[in-house]
Amino acid sequence: MSEGDLERFESDVELKIYREYRDVLPMFRYVVETERRFYLANSVQISTKESGSAVYFELELEDAWVWDMYRPARFIKT
Repeated sequence: MSEGDLERFESDVELKIYREYRDVLPMFRYVVETERRFYLANSVQISTKESGSAVYFELELEDAWVWDMYRPARFIKT
C-alpha cells in the first residue's frame, strides 16, 4: 500500500465517520471532548479525583457513541 493509498483510505474512513456522526447526533443530549476522543452521550457523570497533588476528572458516560476511526463499532457498551 502506497502512502497515497493510505491517505485516501484514512480520508474515506474520516468521511464515513463524519456522516455517521451527522446521522446520530440528534439521538444524544451531550457532547464530550477529551484530549483523546470525542463522544456523544445521553448521560454524563463527572467526578473530581485527587492523586497526591494532582487533580483529574473521571467521566462516566451512558448510551454513548465515540468518534474513533480504529473502532469497528462506535456505540459503546456500558
